[in-house]
Amino acid sequence: MAFRSPLISVQAVAKSYQNGGVLALGGIDLTVDAGEFVALMGRSGSGKSTLLSILGAMTPPTGGRVLVDGIDVYALDVERRADFRREYLGFVFQHLHLMPYLTALGNVMLPLAAAGMRNAEQETLARDALAAVGLGSKALRLPRELSGGEQQRVAIARALVNKPPLILADEPTGCLDTKTGREVMEILLGLKARGLTIFMVTHDAASAATADRIVRLADGRLLPAVPADRPTRLAIDLSTMPMPAA
Repeated sequence: MAFRSPLISVQAVAKSYQNGGVLALGGIDLTVDAGEFVALMGRSGSGKSTLLSILGAMTPPTGGRVLVDGIDVYALDVERRADFRREYLGFVFQHLHLMPYLTALGNVMLPLAAAGMRNAEQETLARDALAAVGLGSKALRLPRELSGGEQQRVAIARALVNKPPLILADEPTGCLDTKTGREVMEILLGLKARGLTIFMVTHDAASAATADRIVRLADGRLLPAVPADRPTRLAIDLSTMPMPAA
């Protein structure tokens, strides 16, 4: 399916809290092309999480518009916005939110169950997503039986299972060691190579350096771009990586 480019268009988006007393975002303008990998960096309190939540159709802005594939996200009612999230967005969090009593397969099936899909179809798609992140043989393991990196792969598979065009990642390597974090970034790069758009919040400069472009926030406002914000991506052999089914 072809998507509009830019896939994301953020237009004068502002967000304030406590009756306007705390300004989290102050008039953000940002576009992200279809198939682009963008890393968002900034200190704690800069507004990164707020912007990600707004992009994720979870936190309405105080002002401005967010368009995804031409859809005015906050012009949708609450029910249609939930449908939009299922169709367009996959979320990868630092805190994985895996259900400890469900297997890897069961965790990946959750978004499909919420969409009312038949069990057999859920299982097929979930197994395909696990295979895409190299965990096909561990589908029946519980989270406690998996390493931290494997748990993050389960979370990525869960984000992929609905085959969304856009992945929103919040510090996906934040709780991982360097080697495991690099493996997770390789998976995200593999998804980008298959045409997915990725918007990632990170504090980690090495992870950000794998993106096509870095954008930086400070005090709720985007900083002017500098040449270093279009880094030379790390040399990673994508041909050896697991890829999601087309």
